[in-house]
Amino acid sequence: MTTASQPEKTTFLKKLFNRPEQEYADPYLGGILLGLVLFASLFITGSGLGASGGYSRYVAFIEDIIAPGHIDQVPYLIHIAGGELNPLDNWIVMVTTGVLLGGFVSGLLHGRARIELIKGPRISNTTRLVMAFIGGTIFTFGARMARGCTSGQALSGGAVLSAGSWAIAFAIFGSAYALAYFVRKLWL
Repeated sequence: MTTASQPEKTTFLKKLFNRPEQEYADPYLGGILLGLVLFASLFITGSGLGASGGYSRYVAFIEDIIAPGHIDQVPYLIHIAGGELNPLDNWIVMVTTGVLLGGFVSGLLHGRARIELIKGPRISNTTRLVMAFIGGTIFTFGARMARGCTSGQALSGGAVLSAGSWAIAFAIFGSAYALAYFVRKLWL
């Protein structure tokens, strides 16, 4: 029990997560910085940005621990983690890890890091989580079929004027707009 003369001790986590929320960065500045990061990635690694390849390698790493024999039987996984290959030994894993850590640190510094569930008023938490899981699964599967996620296709492929990347980017955004009508009650 604390008294008025004894200030309440604040924990490290309370200080970390209860920061005042700050304004978002200027979107034009953000776009310029993203372009510079993409240029640096192309210049340094010879490859662009993307996330689905990193996540695939994380999953292959876990799968290799649980069922190593399975990895060596699936043609898609053999080149990632087959035999003595370490799926985490790739530049995209470092990029993906950096994006996750950088996003978290940015959220902490700008007062936006918190555990929350954003949903419409008409649906339950369970429905929201199930729909997020289904949507994430479909999108991840599609990203692997398209040989890249939105960042990899639209940013990296679009930057080098790949016609296939532009087509996939338009398909992703077009299908999202088309589907939005049918799932709008999840948000309204």
